[in-house]
Amino acid sequence: MSYRNKTYVIFDGDTDIYAYRIMKGWKALEHLDFDFYDAHDLNVLTSQAGEETVKRKLRERLKNTKQAIVLIGPNTKNLHRFVRWEIDAVLSMDIPIIAVNLNQIGSSTMTSAHQY
Repeated sequence: MSYRNKTYVIFDGDTDIYAYRIMKGWKALEHLDFDFYDAHDLNVLTSQAGEETVKRKLRERLKNTKQAIVLIGPNTKNLHRFVRWEIDAVLSMDIPIIAVNLNQIGSSTMTSAHQY
């Protein structure tokens, strides 16, 4: 079994990617104590990949995951194809989940949060 040290972030790639990018930005700031090993850096996917290929690659990422963060935006509950599948896969693998509610939080609020 591989060493599980990654954090897997589940999010709506169409509307909530800003929050994922902010997390990655926080990680890059030297004065901010925020770090994680991003599971999305493993097995890079292309937009041309079919659903079965994507799910296979995501399962490979999850094998290296010690925790998952779900970024919950206004459309997350409607995403069955991948987001719900990812959550079910994480649960079946007994990976702890941290849920982050993005509703009523704008990107400017998240960006300024690192100042505190």
